Amino acid sequence: MKITADTNVLLRSVLQDDPLQGPLATKTLSQADLIAIPLPVLCEYVWVLQSTYKESASVVADSIERLLSGPNIAVNKPAVEAGLATLRAGGDFANGVVAHEGQWLGAETFLTFDAKAVALLNSQGIPSRLLS
Repeated sequence: MKITADTNVLLRSVLQDDPLQGPLATKTLSQADLIAIPLPVLCEYVWVLQSTYKESASVVADSIERLLSGPNIAVNKPAVEAGLATLRAGGDFANGVVAHEGQWLGAETFLTFDAKAVALLNSQGIPSRLLS
């Protein structure tokens, strides 16, 4: 079976916070030949762990790395690595992913109203500019 995992399936498997859905998610993921994890799913995953479960950036980054270490995982690794680098540097995972994907699509500069994101991405060598 080749599946695309929704955010809630990944979270239930990792958190085991529901007595029925947690084990079912884990069993299903372990039996899959391929688990496709789209970038929006990982962005939501990070957001939920940080906003709802109050997990630190380090814990969330480690969780993503464990999640993606499986042999049956399909993901845009360069984009995820960009997101993880931004997250580990104190920024937003999604900003790293979006900036990376924008470059991949041909953009030269990440444009935002978020001054912290601009400073962080520029420090990582990703051309970014504050719209003001």
